[in-house]
Amino acid sequence: MKYFLVVSYEFIMKLIFSLPRFRFFNRVKSVFLRLVGAKLGARIVFYPGVWIVPGRYLEVGDDVDFALGVIVTTSGGVTIGSRTLIGYRAQIISANHKIPEGKGKVFDSGHEYKKVVIGSDCWIGANSLIMPGVTIGDGAVVAAGSVVTKDVLSYTVVAGVPAKKIRDRKL
Repeated sequence: MKYFLVVSYEFIMKLIFSLPRFRFFNRVKSVFLRLVGAKLGARIVFYPGVWIVPGRYLEVGDDVDFALGVIVTTSGGVTIGSRTLIGYRAQIISANHKIPEGKGKVFDSGHEYKKVVIGSDCWIGANSLIMPGVTIGDGAVVAAGSVVTKDVLSYTVVAGVPAKKIRDRKL
């Protein structure tokens, strides 16, 4: 039964999130996410192809933009502040497989869940990967293609694999 519910959710979400980013369809997408437990602000833009699973434990402020192909896993909890841009194909991951001890089987090792927090007025560049447990401060910029494995201070710019501070934003 659980498998059927998971696949049904994914099918319905795929249909809804394939719709274009017209205001009406963005409202439909927001209503769908609220029905599964998300807490969403106003005027959120979802480009087609956004994938948010399972939807609960997601909190999003006002005027957030999810570009084409963004993936968000919310099992560990994801909070995104207002006026944040999330670039094409960025991934925000709040759950991951555990690495088993010794020669244990990866498939049977379970999962670990860690909350991801992204502040307000942030820019998450295209193809970036935000790993579980990371906090990104207000006004931070994550350069395209970066892998963020550690917290990012407010008003800094990070880049690379793994992401490292390259400069402060000029205030």
